[in-house]
Amino acid sequence: MARYRVTVDTGGTFSDFVYVNEETREISVAKFPSTPDDPSRAILTGVEHLIARGVSPADIGYFCHGTTVGTNALLEGKGVRTGLLVTEGFRGIYEVAEQSRPHGPTIFDIFYDRPAMLAPASLTAEVRERIAFDGSVVTPLDERQLREAVRSLKDKRLDSIAVCFLFSFLAPQHEQAARRIIEEEMPGCSVSLSSDIVPQIREYYRLSTTVINAYLQPILANYIANLDNRLNGAGVATKQKYIMQSNGGMSTFEATAKKAVATVLSGPAGGIVASMQACRTTPYRNLITFDMGGTSCDVALIKDGEPSIASRGKIEGRDIALPMIEINTVSAGGGTLARVDRFGQLEVGPQSAGAMPGPACYMRGGTEPTITDCNLALGYLSPGNFLGGGMTLDPAAADRAIDEKIARPLGMGRLDAAEGIVRIINVKMQEAIKAISTMRGHDLSEFMLLAFGGAGPLHAGKMARDLGMAGVIVPLYPGVYSAMGLVMSDVKHDYIRSRMTQLARTNETAINAVFAELDRAARADLRTEGFAEDAIRIEPSLDMRYAGQGYELTLPCPYPMQTGDIATLRKRFDETHKEMYGHTAPEEPVEIVSWRLRGVGVVPPVELQKFQKKGSTLESARREIRKARFDGETVDCPVYQREGLDVDLEISGPAIIDQLDCTTVIFPGQRARVDDYHNLIIDMRSA
Repeated sequence: MARYRVTVDTGGTFSDFVYVNEETREISVAKFPSTPDDPSRAILTGVEHLIARGVSPADIGYFCHGTTVGTNALLEGKGVRTGLLVTEGFRGIYEVAEQSRPHGPTIFDIFYDRPAMLAPASLTAEVRERIAFDGSVVTPLDERQLREAVRSLKDKRLDSIAVCFLFSFLAPQHEQAARRIIEEEMPGCSVSLSSDIVPQIREYYRLSTTVINAYLQPILANYIANLDNRLNGAGVATKQKYIMQSNGGMSTFEATAKKAVATVLSGPAGGIVASMQACRTTPYRNLITFDMGGTSCDVALIKDGEPSIASRGKIEGRDIALPMIEINTVSAGGGTLARVDRFGQLEVGPQSAGAMPGPACYMRGGTEPTITDCNLALGYLSPGNFLGGGMTLDPAAADRAIDEKIARPLGMGRLDAAEGIVRIINVKMQEAIKAISTMRGHDLSEFMLLAFGGAGPLHAGKMARDLGMAGVIVPLYPGVYSAMGLVMSDVKHDYIRSRMTQLARTNETAINAVFAELDRAARADLRTEGFAEDAIRIEPSLDMRYAGQGYELTLPCPYPMQTGDIATLRKRFDETHKEMYGHTAPEEPVEIVSWRLRGVGVVPPVELQKFQKKGSTLESARREIRKARFDGETVDCPVYQREGLDVDLEISGPAIIDQLDCTTVIFPGQRARVDDYHNLIIDMRSA
């Protein structure tokens, strides 16, 4: 590794940077306004900031980026014009989807409508071919008819085409021929094959994932190429340039450009990786992560030090069949807008002021009240010390926006209106936490709330108290915590093969043979990316189910398997099924549905600094006394500078703690302690 690592997490309002000096292990952070029209401009600003400090571009040997480019294009419906090729007779797979209505609140929504098809029927063509369930060819590919189908799509001005043929995950030759013909007939058109993107069972999920990849791939590929050119232009020519993936690992620029769908949770995943570090540096192994930024709030559950990984998930109602950290996202951030609707009711969100014009107090032209404006009006934010004094907030503009848009129309005081807005957004975020915890049988009193993001520590103390949680952890760099996770991430590639196999009718040698195929692919890819054999880790697992079930459990698997391991695996499957669903059926046959293997390229870790007690007093860290509002009462509240807080110091609420990248509020009746990693540990039960 070279002298500096640089990581950046691009958010809706700010882009967060972490710089690590490889020689001294010194960590520094920075925040710059995002540039939504071209996120790479803000990234270049952060890189140039480091260069301006005297660091040579050649000394930046490692760069990792958590991006929302693909996510935003998907959420906002701004992907490219996408076509679809399917097996003849199966045009309706995409439209029929799961043949069921989504669970949850939408069951009661009489106006519910499914998300629009990204590749509509008018841009879908059928191809005469057929692969059987065992991989044999039932109907040979009719290349003449395929060429005619491609030509029919050519006239419709497509930028990208998804190809998803029946059982192509067993025999991909027909899809590969389709790519060749598309490239001949439509030069420059992007092509996504389901046998490349997600070669696994279940036609609809494979098709949906491939269509999403086709919809996003040209956009992300262009963005990555532009970013790479900007970095090279600035002198950052290292080959170690990575993008964060939804699975919590990194991938190279080149690989990411081909598999855009793997980045839909790129930004939030970094925060979860950093949160696992918190499990190692504190006594707490059960955490709810609470990442509140400028436009959204992301929450996830970590149990016994490990996050929950799903083999597939949904983004805005769209199915993606790729491994991803289970993250629940709601539209709630510092820039979330409040308004009075035409019925005279107070609404908060989901619209956001974003980076431009931003909250009214940012003085960039915003006039609508946001959560940030309310926190400023309530006295929680320091007008002259925002971003460590790098940005000044205008309290008068915040007061005016709240007064004119909310307080007067509702006939209430300005501070009452501000508290009401914050209370509503807190409830929305609490519901997101309940969805991944209490609604799945977890007891929140056993969990700490790990608060980060630019706005998370402002709200965490009140939310943890209302939810009955054990306490709150605020890490040393909460405002750039997702970018910090990028420093701690390894390179990860996921491989899968679906082969329906009765567990009782196979043996350890046969299972090893499938894993060996995936193992060779993983090691080859990682060696190409510069990882030595001793820096490669292989993590195999199996998707298993009782025969006839419509869902699987993913279990880690020993590899290579030894004699007797199948019996152990069967027993572990029964135990896991009972733990998750409350019942088991040891007399029923079990089948393997898919082999999964994760290839990990281990990046040298960055260890967080452990601090020694200096003997400083709490009073020496105090900046001022300021009026702040808590539960309808305005009090004199001490404000401390976090950088001046010593190990083992205790702070009784109410109190406010400022730092460069974030502000933390300790509410009345709470007590915070500084541990030896400079985490703030807030205890709900100490008065």
